[in-house]
Amino acid sequence: MVNQQTSRTGIDERHVAAKATPDESNSAETIVGLKIRGLRNEKRYSLKMLAERSGLNINTLSLIENSKSSPSVSTLQQLARALDVPLSAFFESEPTAKRVVFTTQDHRPGAEFSNAFMQNLGKDLKDNAVQPFIVTLKTEAGSGEQMIVHTGHEFVYCLSGMIEYTIDNQRYTLTPGDSLLFEAHLPHQWTNIHDSDSQLILVLYPADQREEPGGRHFPVE
Repeated sequence: MVNQQTSRTGIDERHVAAKATPDESNSAETIVGLKIRGLRNEKRYSLKMLAERSGLNINTLSLIENSKSSPSVSTLQQLARALDVPLSAFFESEPTAKRVVFTTQDHRPGAEFSNAFMQNLGKDLKDNAVQPFIVTLKTEAGSGEQMIVHTGHEFVYCLSGMIEYTIDNQRYTLTPGDSLLFEAHLPHQWTNIHDSDSQLILVLYPADQREEPGGRHFPVE
């Protein structure tokens, strides 16, 4: 599923793919599906209960859990909220509540979805107090028409391409080297307006550590 080439950031994505799966027979969809099923069972939710809590169709959930459909990041966000877990819970391995997280360039936990490739730079950080990601977006991928509002602050740094952010009715065009820092309760949305992939660093600092706003930045299917 992950492009088997070295990305513009110098990351060998073959290595990322290898880290995301225990062996070649296990796809990213399989791991995500098993993780969702495991979390659902831990919460003692039936498939119907999770469908009602997440607002997703029960058939869609069944396809995801059985590795017959690849969820988008927005779908994972709905599931994260319904299961009361951070978005990072769907990445590889169990959290270990680290106080210090050191991530080398070639060991970033990552997962590719329908319109974005996300790499978690703060995996296992205690309490999810800071949530840093590197996000690679396909052309025209973004947060959709619905404005986003959440607690805390948000920091964005454009690595490549061109991202258009709208914050409280004001538009900002980010090119490589540009950044934004703002209060996340201000209504905001964004999209990749470049003619190819764009890449950004997204750092979320929620005021409520139980909140996981990461996937809200992708359109709900």
